[in-house]
Amino acid sequence: MQTIYENFIQAAETMQAKPLFERPGEPSISYTQTRELVERLAAVLGEVGVAPGDRIAVQVEKSPEAIALYLATLQVGAIFLPLNTAYTGAEIDYFIGDAAPRLFVCDPGTFAAHAHRAGPTLAVETLGATADGTLIERARGVTPREDAHPSGPDDRAAILYTSGTTGRSKGAVLTHRNLASNTEALLDCWRFTAEDRLIHALPIFHTHGLFVAANMSLTAGATMIFLIKFDAEQAIDLMADASVLMGVPTFYTRLLKSDRLSRETTAGMRLFVSGSAPLLAEDHRAFQDRTGQAILERYGMTETCMIASNPYDGARIPGAVGMALPGISVRVTDRETGAVLADEEIGLIEVKGPNVFEGYWNMPEKTASEFRKDGYFITGDLGQIGKDGYLRIVGRDKDLVISGGYNVYPKEVEEAIDALPGVLESAVIGLPHSDLGEGVTAVVVPRSGVVLDPQQITAALADRLARFKQPKRVFMVESLPRNVMGKVQKAELRRLFADTYA
Repeated sequence: MQTIYENFIQAAETMQAKPLFERPGEPSISYTQTRELVERLAAVLGEVGVAPGDRIAVQVEKSPEAIALYLATLQVGAIFLPLNTAYTGAEIDYFIGDAAPRLFVCDPGTFAAHAHRAGPTLAVETLGATADGTLIERARGVTPREDAHPSGPDDRAAILYTSGTTGRSKGAVLTHRNLASNTEALLDCWRFTAEDRLIHALPIFHTHGLFVAANMSLTAGATMIFLIKFDAEQAIDLMADASVLMGVPTFYTRLLKSDRLSRETTAGMRLFVSGSAPLLAEDHRAFQDRTGQAILERYGMTETCMIASNPYDGARIPGAVGMALPGISVRVTDRETGAVLADEEIGLIEVKGPNVFEGYWNMPEKTASEFRKDGYFITGDLGQIGKDGYLRIVGRDKDLVISGGYNVYPKEVEEAIDALPGVLESAVIGLPHSDLGEGVTAVVVPRSGVVLDPQQITAALADRLARFKQPKRVFMVESLPRNVMGKVQKAELRRLFADTYA
């Protein structure tokens, strides 16, 4: 098995002058140019004292140079630790204290806020979004490093911290096998090749943007149309000269708002992928009606990269995330006993395969508690496998509402609410209730220009859901709180409405 770095070198030797990065209004950057920068950055990493196994924490803006730094980290055998650019100084304190990196790389504009971190065990360097910063300055004056540390499949390649909504953030340790095997499976399943031109508008501190979109392109020898952020009109302009878009549901919601989205403007595209958060079934159907193309939904998480996907050839079913990728096993188990459940029964989703992470950084007890004795990782997601073999996600286990002793799966209630006239979307949570333990609570976003009354919602659900599933309270809001990848932050909703029951 080759590592992602080795895959990139192989692609660079073949593709050479072919553009790896294309940016509107700026010169393209070829595979050969990227390789030279990677090897120069690898030499700089050696100069600042980075050794195999050391962590490199990176909080920088999206740029081709940031991808080069990722590859250089893999080249020298270090561990890449990307951090959300929105993290505050206090949060950075935690990550540095927990991961104990040898190098912290920040944006030149934030260097003054981080300079104090430098010391005997931690170097601080900068990398900017316009090919600037101390790393780039140093890279110009070094001899490129051409050799690579001989990393094995089970050596550590990256640490990604989870969002920490149920406690302190946990560092998921991913190996070279995790990253490379998942990339190979996706290349095969999505028919991704060197001929593809990917519209890359995702952040690169997250699994989707870095370990799916970028790794696939670097391995296949494809071209990335590299955008700092997503703009629907710009994306439609680019589709005439692109073949694939990987996005989050928000991308598709914004595309559907454009009058220019049509079969003609998307005619050159062969694949639209959505993930990181559930795509509304209505958006799935509307997109297909407008373009003639069905969005391909997939399922993954920080600890496992991608787990399942709707098929490239075959039905792409709204609300389903498809079937397990090659080499990966998925099962649904009883959340109390751990027994494997029959098709269509709802339970915990568990996964086993070469994609599953090594464990949580410096948390052996937490790691042990998340794995079954037979090696299956307990994802914390609730789902069911239908008679058609497709996996469907019904929510997070921590979001399960237990009201009056009955299990209420938020997804079922949300789908019933979302189908009502005038509703754009909804989120269902459980809040402390003196009689029922938890009260089913719906937070609803009306469509633009529509005024909805909570009583309308509860009345409409009266003959659609069993009484114990019906919301005890309904709140109207303008929008739902989301993270950068579009996931609804239910912990924030529980906090906002915490005092609404007696």
